[in-house]
Amino acid sequence: MPFLSIISPVYRAEQTLEPLVLRIKDAVRKISTEFEIILVEDASPDRSWEEIERLAKVHPEIIGLKLSRNFGQHYAITAGLDRAKGEWVVVMDCDLQDRPEEIPSLFAKAQEGYDVVLARRANRQDGWFKRLSSKFFYRTLAWLTGSHQDETIANFGMYHRSVIQAIAGMRESIRYFPTMVRWVGFRQTALDVVHAPNEERGSSYNFKRLFNLALDIMLAYSDKPIRLTVKLGLLVALTGFLFAIYTFIRYLQGEIIVAGYASLIISLWMLTGFILVTLGMVGLYVGKTFEGVKKRPIYIVEKRIGEK
Repeated sequence: MPFLSIISPVYRAEQTLEPLVLRIKDAVRKISTEFEIILVEDASPDRSWEEIERLAKVHPEIIGLKLSRNFGQHYAITAGLDRAKGEWVVVMDCDLQDRPEEIPSLFAKAQEGYDVVLARRANRQDGWFKRLSSKFFYRTLAWLTGSHQDETIANFGMYHRSVIQAIAGMRESIRYFPTMVRWVGFRQTALDVVHAPNEERGSSYNFKRLFNLALDIMLAYSDKPIRLTVKLGLLVALTGFLFAIYTFIRYLQGEIIVAGYASLIISLWMLTGFILVTLGMVGLYVGKTFEGVKKRPIYIVEKRIGEK
């Protein structure tokens, strides 16, 4: 059984896979010679899978998994977690922004008695839009879920097998690895690491994918939107009730001769919009519940290489 499992979801990484593997091997050998490198190719549009196949013939530590379609980064991580056999597990991105040279430092920190050591990107090397959108995303997520969220912490970290087993046992259809790590608990800490710039390729997360990810996480881990909708409904109902009393008093005083067209239209549009928003919010939750009860597999592995 390997002592360390290193998991990396692969997408558009044809050029970075070889240096990734070589740098991982150099770094991990300072800890143990018993390790495995699990590369999960998430239906990348380039020749990433062919590169994994080539590398697996040269490096016996590599296990390659090719998903049948693009399921998403956190589903690819789940596929790797399900096959990891190490006592300690490292999860890291494939673009070399997560530096393999930080793995010994994460392991050393874990030896102080921690089950989870998260890599905190103290000098995050991303574009201004990604940093801004990430900060907004995590602040909103923290507010909705009522839990602490840190935009400087992503997937990169060292995790004990007990933590990974707990996360692997969570089979809900919506996956978001950092939130799942925080939910399972255990003894956690964070360690500042160097975050390398990404010069080879841009982020695979555009605004649409970030928005859809945020929406999925919100629906999966929080019922606050429903609670806010109820509160807004009560506020609208109270406002309507007070407006009705005010209108009735004015009518008794003879101040209203002809009912106002403007107030009628405004009330109609406001209430109709609120009803549609409420129905849409409830519909989203019902839709996600429907997806969950189908019990479809979280991911599908089309090909594999290197598994013994």
